[in-house]
Amino acid sequence: MANTLVLVAEFQAKPGQEDVLRDALVAMIVPSEAEAGCLGYRPLADPVKPGSMICLEEWRDEAALEFHFQTPHFKYVAQVSTRSSRRRSPSAA
Repeated sequence: MANTLVLVAEFQAKPGQEDVLRDALVAMIVPSEAEAGCLGYRPLADPVKPGSMICLEEWRDEAALEFHFQTPHFKYVAQVSTRSSRRRSPSAA
């Protein structure tokens, strides 16, 4: 699909918070993919760097991503990630 928005959000869990972060990101799959503008949402763990994760996301357009940022499930995971990880800014692909 032309002109979609692809994001890669990087996370590094704080020591002892790996499961908390992973569970929160995995719990985002179903509600995020239920959003009309979400074309894909996949959290992935680095098999060689414990606690290192990314979320690969694809959105129909910027409006769909902005809608996502206002959902209760995004706000919840944002709180969890603030407490349990050092999150780097998402990058657009």
